[in-house]
Amino acid sequence: EAVVSTQSTGHYYITNNLRMRLTPDLIEEACQFVNPLKERELDLRAKKIQVIENLACTSDQFDCIDFSDNEIKRLDGFPLLSRLTMLLLNNNKVCRITEDLYASIPNLQTLVLTGNNLEDLSDLKGLEKLSKLKYLSLMRNPVTTKAKYRFYVIHHCPSVTVLDYKRVRLQERNTAKKMFGGKNAKKEAEKVKTFVPGEPVKKGPTPQDKEAIRAAIAKASSLDEIRRLEMMLSSGSIPGF
Repeated sequence: EAVVSTQSTGHYYITNNLRMRLTPDLIEEACQFVNPLKERELDLRAKKIQVIENLACTSDQFDCIDFSDNEIKRLDGFPLLSRLTMLLLNNNKVCRITEDLYASIPNLQTLVLTGNNLEDLSDLKGLEKLSKLKYLSLMRNPVTTKAKYRFYVIHHCPSVTVLDYKRVRLQERNTAKKMFGGKNAKKEAEKVKTFVPGEPVKKGPTPQDKEAIRAAIAKASSLDEIRRLEMMLSSGSIPGF
């Protein structure tokens, strides 16, 4: 909350809608603790942060940084943080990942991006060079409704062993290799481009598509399946319908 004055009336009122900058003071005042994994963690949850900045003032002292429940749109702005192995960004607005992320956080092993705005397979390119990444969650992002999404991530992020809280199986790796490796690589790469000149712009789902999704939601047997179908409906990507 912040106190804001109005010059015209001289009155003061309380607001909690102000955006917060990630300043050195905010970082210094944030909660710091040893988490259950015995890692040093910096808690920056729910600070209305929009931009990642000024993390050099942490002097690379943390294994984990929690940015959950903020308003971050771009995964960038990191200095070199060699110690950082876990990054939590649940419930933000991330729609872009810088392609040189690997140079700033080379030892990242866990990345949780549940509940963000990544839409296209091409938006995940910035994850490809994170060579030590093992645990990745992209649940509740529109991209998870894309055809071949899971196989695309498995092939392009080969170090990942658990994707969306499901262990990557050898059979999935073999299928992903057939889809995106060798002769198929160039053809599949063209398919994941966000826009191809001359292509008609995709329209949203038809009423029949929406009705099919709603029927599938009604028959869904698990919460994860319901969430996935609801994301398909809201994003307008209806593979298999």
